[in-house]
Amino acid sequence: MTTTTLPGGTFSLGGDLTVTRVGYGAMQLAGPGVFGPPADRDAAVAVLREAVDLGITHIDTSDFYGPFVTNEIIREALSPYPESLHIVTKVGARRDDEGNWPQALEADDLRRAVEENLEHLGLEAMDAVNLRVGDFDKPRAGSIAEPFGVLAALREEGLIRHLGVSNVTAEQVAEAQGIAPVACVQNFYNIAHRVDDDLIDSLAEQGIAFVPFFPLGGFSPLQADELNTVAAQLDATPMAVALSWLLQRSPNILLIPGTSSVAHLRENVAGAGLELSADALAELNAIGGQSTD
Repeated sequence: MTTTTLPGGTFSLGGDLTVTRVGYGAMQLAGPGVFGPPADRDAAVAVLREAVDLGITHIDTSDFYGPFVTNEIIREALSPYPESLHIVTKVGARRDDEGNWPQALEADDLRRAVEENLEHLGLEAMDAVNLRVGDFDKPRAGSIAEPFGVLAALREEGLIRHLGVSNVTAEQVAEAQGIAPVACVQNFYNIAHRVDDDLIDSLAEQGIAFVPFFPLGGFSPLQADELNTVAAQLDATPMAVALSWLLQRSPNILLIPGTSSVAHLRENVAGAGLELSADALAELNAIGGQSTD
C-alpha cells in the first residue's frame, strides 16, 4: 500500500500517528438517517477496502453510526488492520429507539462508549477519540472540562492514544488544552460555512489538525454560483472544487468526505487533487467573505 499518490500528503497528529490528509468518513455506511444497517452490506465493505487500497490511512467513524453498525462493518472489512491505518472515533452522544442523537456526556456514558467502540472495532486502544459536544451542527457555550477530563483519564489508562474535540468554540479548545493535549478539532466547516477561519489559523500555528465535518455541505449539497462558475471553468465538479479548496485552505485541514459508493470515493480522492489558481481561489474565497491577502 502506498500513500504518496494521495493529494495533500500527510499530517502528524502527534507521536506515531501520521495520517493522510485525504481520509474517509464512514457515517454513510449505515442505513438511512445513519440508523440501522445499509441496504447493501457488501458494497459498504467494498468501499472501505477500496479506501485502504487507494492509500487512505485515516478513517473517521463512531459507534453511534447505526448504532454499532458502521464499526462492525469496518471490523469485517479491514481487520486485521494494516499497521499504517488509523481509526478515529467520537463519543458524547447515543442513539435512541427513534434514531435521535441525545447527548451522553456523563462519566459512565463516556467510558462505556470508548469500551464499546473498542469492542466493535476489535481494537485494544483507539488511535484518537473526539469528544462531541454542542448541538447538531454548531457549538454550545459552556464548560467541557468534566467530560474531557474523563477522556483524559481514559488516555492515561491506555485506552486512547490521542484526544480531540468536536463541535466546539475556540474557548472550549483552550479549556481542553489546559487538561490534556488536543490533537485534532472537528467542526462544521466548508467553503460556504466559514465561522472557524480564525480557529483554523490558530490551530495551524500550533500544529493541531482541523477536520471539517460536512465538507461538502452536509445532507444538502453545497449550492453557490461562484462555486459552480469556477467548476465549469476548470471542467470539474463543484464537489471536487470544494474538496480541493479545503486542502489548499490550510495545511492542517484533514478531509473526511463520506460515501457509500466505490466510484464516488474515487471521484472524491481525484477531485481533492485539483490545483486551483490564484484567480480561482480569489473567486472561491469570496463565497465566505475571506480575504485573499
